[in-house]
Amino acid sequence: MGGCVGRERQESRGQGSSRAGRAQRKRGARNEPLKKDKLKWKSDYPMTEGQLRSKRDEFWDTAPAFEGRKEIWDALKAAALALECSDHEMAQAILDGASITLPHGSLTECYDELGNRYQLPVYCLAPPVNLISERGEEDPSEQSEPHTAPKKEFQLKVRLSTGKDLRLSASMADPIGLLKKQLQAQEGIDVAHQRWFFSGKLLTDKTRLQDTKIQKDFVIQVIVNQPTAPSC
Repeated sequence: MGGCVGRERQESRGQGSSRAGRAQRKRGARNEPLKKDKLKWKSDYPMTEGQLRSKRDEFWDTAPAFEGRKEIWDALKAAALALECSDHEMAQAILDGASITLPHGSLTECYDELGNRYQLPVYCLAPPVNLISERGEEDPSEQSEPHTAPKKEFQLKVRLSTGKDLRLSASMADPIGLLKKQLQAQEGIDVAHQRWFFSGKLLTDKTRLQDTKIQKDFVIQVIVNQPTAPSC
C-alpha cells in the first residue's frame, strides 16, 4: 500500500514538472520584432467598413471575458490600432511596455510574461481586400444632409486606448479639433496627446464628422499618448 502512495506522489510530481516545463517553454519562446508588412486577406463576403468595425468591437468586448489578462488585451488592442495606422514604432513600444512576446513577429499569436497565449483574428489587424464602400450611389443625398440640419446634436461614442468609453455632445458639422478640446475639458487629456481614428483612418483636426460618414451607433477610437517623464 505504501508503494502505491509512493507512485501516486511521483506521478503527481511528474505532472507538475510537465506543466512547469510547458509554462517555461512559453515564457522562454523566441521574441521576434513586430513585422511591418500588413496582412492581406479576403473576407468570405464583401464587407463594409461599418461591418468590419462592428466585428472588431464585438471581439475586443468579449475576448477578455474568456481567458488572459485584461491589461494585456487592452495593450494588444492599442498596438493593433497603431499598426493598422502605420505607426509601427508606437505598436512596438506598446508591446515592449506590456512585456508581450511574438514568436513569429505577428499579433496573430502572442504571449504575456506569465506564458498566457493570446490570438488575434486577422480582421482585427487589417481590412479585407474586398472591403466595400458604404457610400455608393447615395453620396449626393448624404452630402446634402449635413447642410439641412448641421446643428443637430447627438451623443458621439468615443473609446480611449486606456480602455475607457465615454460620450461627447457633437454635431455632424463639428471638426475633430473642436471635439478634441471637448475631450480635454471633460477628461483632462491634452489635445496634443490625442490621436483620433475611425475605420482605420487618422482624423485630422480639420476633418468634420460629416466627412467620416459616421453613424450614431459607431465608435471613434482615440489613442492617448501619455507624455514621458524627463529623465533625471
